[in-house]
Amino acid sequence: MIIEIKVPTPGESITEVELGKWLVEDGDVVDKDDEIAEIESDKATLTLVAEEAGKVSFKAQEGDTLEVGSVACTIDTSAQPEASEGKPIEKEEQKKPAKDEREEEEEPAKAPKNEVSAKKDTKDESVKKEDQAHVKITSVAKKMMDENNLSVDDILRGLKRISKKEIEAVMDLPDAAAVPSPQKSFSREEDREKMSSLRRKLSHRLVAVKNDTAMLTTFNEIDMSRVMELRKKHQNQFIEKHDFKLGFMGFFTKAAAVAMNFHPAINSMLDGEEIVSPQYVDVGIAVQTPKGLMVPIIRNTESKSVAEIEKNLKDLAEKARNKKISVEELTGGTFTITNGGTFGSLLSTPIINPPQSAILGMHNILDRPVAVSGKVEIRPMMYVALSYDHRIIDGKDSVGFLVKVKELIENPERLLNNGANLEELLLDL
Repeated sequence: MIIEIKVPTPGESITEVELGKWLVEDGDVVDKDDEIAEIESDKATLTLVAEEAGKVSFKAQEGDTLEVGSVACTIDTSAQPEASEGKPIEKEEQKKPAKDEREEEEEPAKAPKNEVSAKKDTKDESVKKEDQAHVKITSVAKKMMDENNLSVDDILRGLKRISKKEIEAVMDLPDAAAVPSPQKSFSREEDREKMSSLRRKLSHRLVAVKNDTAMLTTFNEIDMSRVMELRKKHQNQFIEKHDFKLGFMGFFTKAAAVAMNFHPAINSMLDGEEIVSPQYVDVGIAVQTPKGLMVPIIRNTESKSVAEIEKNLKDLAEKARNKKISVEELTGGTFTITNGGTFGSLLSTPIINPPQSAILGMHNILDRPVAVSGKVEIRPMMYVALSYDHRIIDGKDSVGFLVKVKELIENPERLLNNGANLEELLLDL
């Protein structure tokens, strides 16, 4: 039976995609649910999955533009994957030996030490082989193992846990990048590759922002002491309850949503000659993936807690990096946050993500001397930047918004009271 694998629709308004990369070879026999290809739209990278096991036959090449619904490949289900060494042992193969056979296997009461050791090694080896027999191997992985002369044991040994000792050993090595290699040969060669659909769309949008908006950037700096102390104090308890680490992005996302109560223009956008001001705050978080920058959207951040925002971000970032994210999860957004600090950036001017009108840029945290109550102290400081479209956001709102974010991060307890000063709230001021 021949099954057609068709190009799925990545989302509304998308009529064609680009076949980015085949993950198998033409003629390979694959298992059901194996990933066989990557397809790229101007918004996301998705994968094609084998609907049934069988032999793959390509109907398109890498780089081809395919219409949604067209056939990318076929699968001949009459060709089934060969049984691998990962096939589970059948119950009849696991029958216990007969009584007289068990008696022959019983070791003598006073066997020599070396004989006992040999029997133990044989037993351990049989247990290991039995464990390996339960390891399932896809046909693609089996082929790669055969080509590279690797066994299941080789793969399992390669997955040895990395400990502190190995990390410290690598850190103690001299910086290989700083030592010029004497074996590096002289070359004038060049590598060329076609830009992906996603990268082409991104480049066009970036140029359009520069040409179509009156973009300005304002800066400030934030003392991260309170948030860092809060994370350190409650991190273990947070992990125990939520099963993931508490980061900084949840605080900044919540702070941005609260600050928009005071400066709603930051959450506005132009639609022709109208200014649209949503009553919700959908924040896009820029995530770097192997295929380029993606911006998954966290909906209604104004109604979520810091922990809920962190959980949403964790799930969306994993989906984006694993090419499982949908176009709907990348579409929309009223505001964007990007964190160049993860790559060591000290200061930058982020570019607006249209049709939004503003973007917040976070940066690296460094200990710096600052004046505190007339004294010089060393504090963990972060520069922040707000790029905004000056056509609809005035300087007062842009600067005021960034100052409010600074106040909220330096006093995180205010996030519980929509940014209000607790003392002023107490005194009804």
